[in-house]
Amino acid sequence: MELTEGQKAPDFQLKDQHGKLISLKDFKGKNVILYFYPKDDTPGCTKEACGFRDAWKEIQNLNTVVLGVSPDDQDAHEKFIGKYKLPFTLLSDDDKSVMKSYGAFGKKVLYGKESMGVIRSTVWIAPDGSIKKHWKNVRNAEEHPDQVLLAIKN
Repeated sequence: MELTEGQKAPDFQLKDQHGKLISLKDFKGKNVILYFYPKDDTPGCTKEACGFRDAWKEIQNLNTVVLGVSPDDQDAHEKFIGKYKLPFTLLSDDDKSVMKSYGAFGKKVLYGKESMGVIRSTVWIAPDGSIKKHWKNVRNAEEHPDQVLLAIKN
């Protein structure tokens, strides 16, 4: 699905690392950074998660929450959070339905080989539930959290 800035963000309900159902509606009135990543505890995903962790205080001060979404299960998320002291929520999208509705699952090319998989991307959802910005295909996981923080500040 193609997301456009200004459109209403697709609602979702996913389980967090504790098995609690989380919905986009839970964050009405806040900025939501919804970032999609392939797998817990892999090099690029760890750099990205730790970047959001390191900017966490600044992000919170900007009336913003971070939600990471991957196909990993609750146990993998708990271990990932514990290992890297991640202060934000990770959500499990095992059937990839939310990823598909946000354009974060589909054809991708890695090392010249085409396959289906999670497309590293991020959506900034404004306090009114509309899409403020969509980073469709994040190339540098390590630098991306800083790009997001800069965008929110401006």
